Amino acid sequence: MALSRCVKLNDGHLMPVLGLGTLVSEGVPKSKAGEATRVAIEVGYRHIDAAYVYENEEEVGSALREKIADGTVKREELFYTTKLWATFFRPELVRPALERSLKKLRLDYVDLFIIHVPITMKPGEELLPKDASGKVIFDTVDLRDTWAALEKCKDAGLTKSIGVSNFNHKQLEMILNKPGLKYKPVCNQVECHPYLNQSKLLEFCKSKDIVLVAYSALGSQRNSKWVEESNPYLLEDPVLNAIAKKHNRSPAQVALRYQLQRGVVVLAKSFNEQRIKENFQVFNFELPPEDMKTIDGLNQNLRYFKLLFAVDHPYYPYSEEY
Repeated sequence: MALSRCVKLNDGHLMPVLGLGTLVSEGVPKSKAGEATRVAIEVGYRHIDAAYVYENEEEVGSALREKIADGTVKREELFYTTKLWATFFRPELVRPALERSLKKLRLDYVDLFIIHVPITMKPGEELLPKDASGKVIFDTVDLRDTWAALEKCKDAGLTKSIGVSNFNHKQLEMILNKPGLKYKPVCNQVECHPYLNQSKLLEFCKSKDIVLVAYSALGSQRNSKWVEESNPYLLEDPVLNAIAKKHNRSPAQVALRYQLQRGVVVLAKSFNEQRIKENFQVFNFELPPEDMKTIDGLNQNLRYFKLLFAVDHPYYPYSEEY
């Protein structure tokens, strides 16, 4: 990947500005994540975003190793992200959780290890531990202690960079103001698209030299496990479609290009070969300022992924404006 297609993180490492998301919707076989990863690397993607909770790191890792073995790509050209799930936030569980991901991937290190959500849950094998009445069982852990454990993973060479996801600006400040902070988060990965453009959080992150990484950048595929089915479908938005038509592009390409021009690193999730290719064609056109402004105007603070299971948690991130 040309350097112009990377952003320099606050720790000096480079992150490709366009990545492939690998969360598989319910009912889709896990093998699809591996196939998508293979196709994406062949197309030119070098940034693969994954997570323990997606339960498909074996498949994704196998695709990475295959593409390294056949000479398509070198390990050091790839940027692989995994995430620490909420049941592993106790400091003593952090490194074993990363080592578990590395074992599934059969890799020596990841490029980025991030705290997946600011919500702490009861440790154990259950991804969403629930009590008899079906309520999620939380845990009390100070996220600053979790962060110190991530810093140790970086020092041990198990990850090149460390960051967070789904944090609001107050939670970011809590980490940044931590006594004895060794490394700042390099990024905050959040839901971000024209219906939820995160302009205030983006401004805050830029002021702290933290990269904002956008997930659900194309809206949501209405994954019923996490999202309300009745939400409007971003890619059918008439304004977005009109701009796309004007530039002879797809609405998805416009939604991705919009983020790149704002200085946001963007994750595009698709398991369709044609769309994986199409989503990569965002470096050879530019949206003029008036189109950027029009897309800004689509914002309605519509959040697809509300993490409603954690509304009662003291660290629930979305009670704040940003």
